[in-house]
Parts: sequence; structure tokens; C-alpha cells
Amino acid sequence: MMLLEFDNVTQSYGVAPVVDAMSFALADGEIGCLLGSSGCGKTTVLRCIAGFESLQSGDIRLAGQTLAKVPAHQRPIGMVFQDYALFPHLTVSANVGFGLKGWARRERAARVAELLELVGLADSGGKYPHELSGGQQQRVALARALAPKPRLILLDEPFSNLDVDLRERLSREVRDILKREGMSAILVTHDQHEAFAMADKVGVMQQGRLRQWDTPYRLYHQPADRAVADFIGQGVLVPGTVSGLACLSLELGEWSGQLPDELSAGDAVNVLLRPDDVVHDDASPFTATVLARDFRGTVFHYTLGLPSGQKVLAQVPSHHDHAIGEAIGIRLELDHLIAFAR
Repeated sequence: MMLLEFDNVTQSYGVAPVVDAMSFALADGEIGCLLGSSGCGKTTVLRCIAGFESLQSGDIRLAGQTLAKVPAHQRPIGMVFQDYALFPHLTVSANVGFGLKGWARRERAARVAELLELVGLADSGGKYPHELSGGQQQRVALARALAPKPRLILLDEPFSNLDVDLRERLSREVRDILKREGMSAILVTHDQHEAFAMADKVGVMQQGRLRQWDTPYRLYHQPADRAVADFIGQGVLVPGTVSGLACLSLELGEWSGQLPDELSAGDAVNVLLRPDDVVHDDASPFTATVLARDFRGTVFHYTLGLPSGQKVLAQVPSHHDHAIGEAIGIRLELDHLIAFAR
């Protein structure tokens, strides 16, 4: 069952559309993410869902109900803001229970206690926001959004104020919390690691348009177009030629795989090579020169120069320690062949 349906929505500020004829759907219990650079329109999408913006055209449906005439405060939607927006004069428990004013006192206290236990702050109900760390404040904000049992949670760049290590850990924790509650959610972020760690479905946005709405795995290995391929992960586009039916000729050899239908023999293409497609192999007849290296503990990320001058990236286990200027043997392992017409 689809919980959220975003149907051909357009929203403009002035002449240029900020959200341009955009459609996607989120199943009940799924976590979705809108991923893109600043100004791509992703936060405007959240504001449209929440009811803070009226639509120029299109429809938004939640559990089958069209939201156009439902005021923001009556929509069964919770929101977690970038700056947490906790009430500084209220305790943690009072913050979490703020949206439960219509509940009986005993039910309200039970729900607050349940959520504080869920987010790992069972002993912090009497504290005030300023007594908590940034990560703890974010958990309180999430608990407050979950408290009234909304149908959908919206998270607007919720981890951007946190350091990298805490951001990665908290994104996994928040996913676990949402899954335990059986809650659907939409996250917006510019951070791919955050998107992939949290979301079941990710939508790549560019200039108000949704380029692809898919699983993280398919976005990485089967990008719908070059814009998605350029944006997701690391990689280099290298030139090649279609040499036959589902065959490509590259500087590093001949390869076969699924090609776009519009390509035919003799066509020039660009092939996307990820760092994990390039394997260090001393027995290979193909060599490359180390141009740059980035040690990351378990692996090196090498920038390699081919004899033609073309550069590729390689992710190599850290015991392969090669100096800049050294020639090493490489080969390709293209489990997913991604090619675009050039």
C-alpha cells in the first residue's frame, strides 16, 4: 500500500519552478530520502507535504486522502527540523509530550516514557535541552515528532549540525527507531552516506526535477542517466566504442553487458568506472601510473593514469602500498556495465 503519493507537483517562486512536475510514491513503513545539492528544491518538497506551501499544480495524497484542502496543523504529519526547535524552558519529558495535550495524563506519561526508552534517554526526562549533547537533542526532537503517532515523519537535514562520526552513527540509530515504530518518513539531505544509511528509497533531485527514485543499490549500480551517475558515488567516465551486440571496446579491454537500446555498433560511448571496478593485479597486461593516493585505513584510494592520459580511480586494500609515480598492474571487474552515448 502506498502511503504517500506525490503526483505531478509543480511549485514556483516567481517564474522558474522550484519543484517541476515531480512524482514519486512511498509505501507504508518505508523511509524515503530526497538527495541533492543546495537549491535543488528538496526542502520545498517537504514544505509542500507539511502544508507550509500551496501547490501551483498537481496533488499530494496521504493514505489516499488529497491534502490540498487540509490545513497544516490538521495533517497527520510530524516534522524534525534542522535546528531541533526544542523549547528551552521545558524539560525533555515536557518537550516530548508537547503535542499530546488532548491525551489523558496517564496515557500521556506512558507514551513519553515509552519514547524516551526508545530513543535511549529514559533517564533524561527531567533535564533541559541545554543540558544535552547535540545528538541527544536530535533524539528528543525525533521523540516529540513520533509522540502523537503521525502517519508520516518529515526530517529536514536533521544531522547537518553534527560532526561526521556522530552524524553517521545517529542516522543508523534513527533508522532503527523509525523501523521499530513502523513509521514512514521522508528525509532531505545533501549527504549521500546519510541517504544510503537511512533510506529504503532515494530520489536524486537536480534543479527542481526528480532524476531517479530508486533503491540506493540501483542508484549506484544502475543510474538512470548521466546526471545521476555523476552525482552518486565516485567514478570517472572513460571513452569507449560499441564493438558489437552488447559489446564495448575500452582502453582496458573488451567488455560485454547490457547497453542502452539506442546504442549500436560503432557508436562512441562514455563508460562509468567506479573505484571498486578497478582491481590491482600484478599479472594483468594493463598498467597504470599512481598519480595520487588517499590512505583510508582499510583501503587506499588511488588516482591512476592510463597510457592514453585518461585517469581512473581504484580502491585497493591497504597492504598494497604504492608510491606516486609507480606503475602497477590493473584489470577491470565490471559487474555492472554503465554506458552513455557520447
